[in-house]
Amino acid sequence: MTRKGKTIPVLTIVAAIVMLWYIGSVWMNAPFEYDQAERLSKPAPAFGELVTKTMAQERPVLPAPHQVLTEIYETTVLKKITSKRSLIYHAWITLSATLLGFVIGTALGIALAVGIVHNRAMDKSVMPWVITSQTIPILAIAPMIIVVLNAAGISGLLPKALISTYLSFFPVVVGMVKGLRSPSMSELDLMRTYNASRAQTFWKLRWPSSMPYLFTSLKVAVAISLVGAIVGEMPTGAVAGLGARLLAGSYYGQTIQIWSALFMAAALAAVLVMLVGFAHAYVLRQMGQKPGGALA
Repeated sequence: MTRKGKTIPVLTIVAAIVMLWYIGSVWMNAPFEYDQAERLSKPAPAFGELVTKTMAQERPVLPAPHQVLTEIYETTVLKKITSKRSLIYHAWITLSATLLGFVIGTALGIALAVGIVHNRAMDKSVMPWVITSQTIPILAIAPMIIVVLNAAGISGLLPKALISTYLSFFPVVVGMVKGLRSPSMSELDLMRTYNASRAQTFWKLRWPSSMPYLFTSLKVAVAISLVGAIVGEMPTGAVAGLGARLLAGSYYGQTIQIWSALFMAAALAAVLVMLVGFAHAYVLRQMGQKPGGALA
């Protein structure tokens, strides 16, 4: 299906989601309006009046789409980037921890994968622990990391980055192990026929073969790294970052603020995944490969 042929189905789905969202807003916010009318001894509002009021509440249970978009516009366009009320400012704070954690997690994941592929003892001992590490809920381990590092005098960006690292290194390890083992036996036998050393086999065969797997893993890792940074901001009582916006919105019942922060986080994740995708296409193009991995 061409790009043009995809437009109408996508727009149709988006329109359906927005419509259901509006219906849900009216349904979930209506009890408040009925309660208010009862408290003031007024008759229940008519349907038209009810729809209008439920979409204009200051603290709705479920904000309407236009309320969220208005909040995003006001906190991105109408606020200075340096303002503590700017969503861009908070997004940058979270992005900083995300990128640092992503870089550390990627480096750690690649290093572990190389060791696992080339060392049988690491394959048998480290890989099970790598898998086991992801069974621990991040909401349980994040406060522990923050408290321990704060006790050691380490605060600020690094603790949040380490939480991102904890989440992001796993898909890189799994993807790279699969990628480094992707060359067939005939290809490995050919390298041995050429009397290639282990290092030459790695750089000339295993590493190029692993690139499609690596970038696929990086798309997952960068998105989950953002989740880790946001989670890392919550137990610290942070005053800046998207996690702090979510926390403040939860404390004060500002659901519109919560939803705007969620949408900003989603947009940020989409941009990061797109950037990794562009890097993926560029690297494969430089290697003379098509995105599918075949030789051009």
